Parts: sequence; C-alpha cells; structure tokens
Amino acid sequence: MATATVTRITKTPHGDARVRLHPAAEPRGALVLGHGAGGGVEAPDLMAAAAAGLAQDFSVALVEQPYRVAGRRSPSPAHQLDAVWLAVVEALARDELRGLPLVTGGRSAGARVACRTAEATAASAVLCLAFPLQPPARAGRDPSPSRQPELDAVAVPMLVVQGERDRFGMPAPGPKREVVQVEGDHSLRTDREAIVAAIEEWLPRAAGAR
Repeated sequence: MATATVTRITKTPHGDARVRLHPAAEPRGALVLGHGAGGGVEAPDLMAAAAAGLAQDFSVALVEQPYRVAGRRSPSPAHQLDAVWLAVVEALARDELRGLPLVTGGRSAGARVACRTAEATAASAVLCLAFPLQPPARAGRDPSPSRQPELDAVAVPMLVVQGERDRFGMPAPGPKREVVQVEGDHSLRTDREAIVAAIEEWLPRAAGAR
C-alpha cells in the first residue's frame, strides 16, 4: 500500500528538478522513472509503470527534468539530462530511497538516460518504455544512427515494453534484455493492462538479480 505522495525539488547542476515520490508503506525496492523529450511524468505508460511498481511494494519516484519544470518543451542536451538524472538519483538514494534496491527507467528519451547512466547509478535493473531505437528517416537525409549501443551497454537485467507499431522500431531481446510487445504505437496509450502486467511480473525478480 502506498502512503501520501511527496513532491520535492532537487538542486542539480542544470537547474531545479522536481520529484513526485510515491512511497510504499513497506518498500522492498525503488523505481525511479524519467519522462520523454516532449512530454511529462503524466504520460499514460509512466502512470501504468508507477501503478505496477506500487502494486509490487516498490516506492516510485517520477522525475521531471529542469527544462520541464521551467516550462520549456525542447529538451536539454543529453549530457545535461544525464547529469541532472545522476544528481537526482544520488539525492534520493541518500534520503527517501536509502538502502533500497534501485530500478531506474523511463519512457523514450527518459529510457535512454536511464540506460546511459545505469552503471553510475548502481541500478539493479533498467525499465525502458517505448525505447526510441531508430529515429524515422527524413526525406533527403541519411538515416540517423541506431541507439542499439545504449541498450547493449546495460549490464543489468532490462525490460523493454514496446508498442507493436512503434515508428522507432523494435529492439531485439538479449542475454539480460527482455522485450515485451504490446498493442499500440510509440505513445503506449492503447493497452495499459498489458504494460502493468509485464512490469509486475518482471520487477520483483529483476530488482533482486544484481
């Protein structure tokens, strides 16, 4: 059972980040999630992931990057996103989430941040929602590089939940990477129940696998 939601501001090298913390009454782990490039923590798949985490007695922290807190839609550069994420996770690990097995993740761009920083945050596992594997080609331009190396660099258990019609493509499973396909596109709005079920099944065993 969850207790009352707590909202806190965390100072970072690139501005104030906002954390919406949903503590479990008797937590057995923590799930820290970041949002996509143009959206916020209210995205349907993040809400589904938060519900799944709380159902499994994980405290859940939803992290808003400083550019969103300041009211901007255009994301900061990747190195700034990563630095903010590291500062927020470190602060949570010292305080509200101290001593808990830590699962990091997010949707789309937030999933990329979690992958790039998995080792630095000492994450036990990584949850990726709608990972943007291959940006759609633009007319007259060469294809953008695949983000597959970001997935492959993660050495801990990983779950990727991907819409079957995601325009960014479908990541492949790996030795420690499970991929669950659900109905829908990159927004992951179509099948909330499937997202919740996949995360609830994976989360407890992944958090204890490190």
